[in-house]
Formats: sequence, C-alpha cells, structure tokens
Amino acid sequence: MTINQTLAPARELAANNDVSFPNESDEYRRARTALLAEEIELRRHIERVAEQRRALPPGGEVTKEYHFDSADGPVTFADLFGDKDTLVVYSFMYGPDREQGCPMCTSTMSSWDGDVPHIEQRTAFAMVARSPIERIMDYARERGWRSLKLYSDPSGEYTRDYVSAEDADMPGYRVFTRAEGTIRHFWGHEGGPGTADPGQDPHEAPDLSPLWTILDTTPEGRGSDWYPRLDDRA
Repeated sequence: MTINQTLAPARELAANNDVSFPNESDEYRRARTALLAEEIELRRHIERVAEQRRALPPGGEVTKEYHFDSADGPVTFADLFGDKDTLVVYSFMYGPDREQGCPMCTSTMSSWDGDVPHIEQRTAFAMVARSPIERIMDYARERGWRSLKLYSDPSGEYTRDYVSAEDADMPGYRVFTRAEGTIRHFWGHEGGPGTADPGQDPHEAPDLSPLWTILDTTPEGRGSDWYPRLDDRA
C-alpha cells in the first residue's frame, strides 16, 4: 500500500464481512462490525506510519567504534551486523546495580527469543546491557533464553550516546543501517512520559511487546498498573 493509494471505505469492507459466531445478538454483531471498521482503519494507519518510517532521510552517521563484550570475546559495533545491512539493537535494563533484570524487558526478550531465527533471516538483532557479560549470560541461562545475541557495553559509551546521556538504566530500541562501509542510525523509539496521554503508560505504537498486544484483545486489557513479575517466568 502507498500513502496516496485509493482504498475502499473501511465501513464498506466491514459491512461485507460475513463472519458470525453462535448465539451472538444483533446488538453484538452491529457493535463488532463497527469495531471491525476501526480495526481496518488502524491497520491502514499502522502501514502508513511504517511507510513514512521507511522513507526517512539518512540518519546520523555512527563515527565512533563502539566495543562490546560477547560470550566469545570482544566485538566491535560493526561486528554486530554480521552479514546483514540492518541491525536492531535493544538495550535492556540489567545494569550492574540491578539485582535482577527488569521484568518488562525480560518479558519482551523472552517472547523475542523464539522469533530470533526468523528475525535474523532479515536483520541482525542484538541485546545490550551494562552488566558484565558473565552476569548477563548467567541471567540468560536462568531465563532459558537460547537464541538471543547478548552483549555487554562495558564502557557505557554506546549507552550514553544512544540510550541515556546520564548512563541511566533505561531501555532503548535502535535501528542502524550499513551501506558502502558507512553505518548510520535509522530509527529509534522516542516515546516517554512527555508523550503519554493522561492515564496511559507511554508505550510505543505499534507495541513491540507481544504481551501487551495480546492483552489488548481481552476484556480486561493491559490495565493501568499491572506489569509482569519475574516469579511468573517473565
């Protein structure tokens, strides 16, 4: 789909939907059809945003040679790309002063762990934290992660440049590209408390956590004050 493409009205597509379920009332079906039209509009808006994201002009060049520790030894930022031209780096909250990993980061990464073989068919995918690599790998074994590529940012230089200038224990999702030897920052989520609507957590749109996406389909929703707990194997 392109931004200027003419599409059939969402209400028309929804009205032509012939799905129904046993014993539902006419009131339910009318409300569900109205909701379907909104879902179609939401899908289209998500695609428009994704197309606008893909059309961003070149981002800032990465001029520093960041160094990380892996389970197999030191690596450079360029090494994280492997044989791919695009790299996703997720900085998760597991700094040296944190007793356990952030439950929300842990939940998200646990869901990603099973998708890594599929993700890596298209793009490189790296997880970075500020704890020593030995501590990170111990945590990965505890959580049962098998596929995630895990790295330590021992100097904190990458973290200060792309996650928190104060080297705070914060999450950060960043995408980088490499072309003809030049690495550039492509996109990163920039939401936060200042962009949140009243009564809502400042989550991304679309949400990168399958946990929230699934809960949003339930009558209880994600709630306003619930977060996963590590003792529930987040």
